[in-house]
Amino acid sequence: MARKDLLKNLMGDATAPPPDSPEAPAPRQPRYTKGAIGAVSQSIAQLKSRAMVDIPADQIEMGGLQDRLGEDAAEHERLKASLQEYGQQVPVLLRHIEGTEDRFQIVYGRRRVAALRDLGLPVKAIVRDLSDHDLVVAQGQENSARRDLTFIEKANFARQMRDEGFERKVICDALHIDKTVISRMLSVADTVPLVLIEAIGPAPAAGRDRWRKLADGLGPSGKSPARVAALLSGENSDARFEEALQLITRKPAKSPAPVAQELRGSAGRIGQAKKSGRKTTLTFDATEAQGFEDWLIENISELHRNWRDQSGE
Repeated sequence: MARKDLLKNLMGDATAPPPDSPEAPAPRQPRYTKGAIGAVSQSIAQLKSRAMVDIPADQIEMGGLQDRLGEDAAEHERLKASLQEYGQQVPVLLRHIEGTEDRFQIVYGRRRVAALRDLGLPVKAIVRDLSDHDLVVAQGQENSARRDLTFIEKANFARQMRDEGFERKVICDALHIDKTVISRMLSVADTVPLVLIEAIGPAPAAGRDRWRKLADGLGPSGKSPARVAALLSGENSDARFEEALQLITRKPAKSPAPVAQELRGSAGRIGQAKKSGRKTTLTFDATEAQGFEDWLIENISELHRNWRDQSGE
């Protein structure tokens, strides 16, 4: 009997009121912290932290930082089909929303939660008590372990962490990337506005060098990022990246050089005229024109008046 009571005390009484309930008794200090009993107590606590539970999808909310730039509808349907046929094989990680017992935030596993919600199936999850700091570190490490986030998604994730006030070391630990690479990522994420990043999407085929080329060309091009974003029409993010890169780095076509037109009088050539856009230039050679240029300057007002009379103005 004593042994049964001991295990009951270690696991906790399932019928007891929640710790924050007014009826809950004051928390008791653990009786056993060392030796064999202490080891058993720690093992049970570890098992509880790793226990997988089924949670209704409508009790789960988004959490952490945005790690993906848009969802692929076809990939979402494939994931739903796989979960429908084989079930959920890998649990997601959740944490309690502060002050609640039945509301949760996603640490990682957003796509699985979305697919299971669409299917009307419960979500197999591990629930842990995590601070905001631990949440983003866990989210970043899980994404890095999968190696399926693209360069710009990692760069955007790093920018969000920095803007939330996380130290550079924490960002490095979350993404398993050293400070030099993080600095390069942040440089791109700071140069290319979010409106353009989101319009392009994850662009898996575009690595750091090509994003750097796009960022470097954005300022000198003088093009509005919002305008470039509005012009993109590619069917996937890689195609939209190529469109954006061409729009930003393409040099404007040069205006054709003005063609000189020969001016001739009764005795032959007297000069030339060049038209460039809205500008026309008349050039006379004193030897060829033999004073005609002076006469033209003196009589230009009368000539213009005669032209206006003839044109009906």
